[in-house]
Amino acid sequence: MSKVTEQQVNEVLEKVRPYLQYDGGDIELVEVTDDNIVKVKLLGACHGCPMSMMTLRAGVERFIFKEIPEVKRVEAV
Repeated sequence: MSKVTEQQVNEVLEKVRPYLQYDGGDIELVEVTDDNIVKVKLLGACHGCPMSMMTLRAGVERFIFKEIPEVKRVEAV
């Protein structure tokens, strides 16, 4: 398994960010762990939104998995 880099994840987040910003939210990469778990922070309208976990799983995580199959999981911190 190859190590996922922060640069790889940031490139994917730049593609998904406009969709979050459209609804007043944003996302920030916190870290990529040694075992390819991506930790992100939801910002703006996404922070505390009741739908944020659905957005994270059905939107962000699925998009990251498609672009970087080595990622094991995406977690909000």
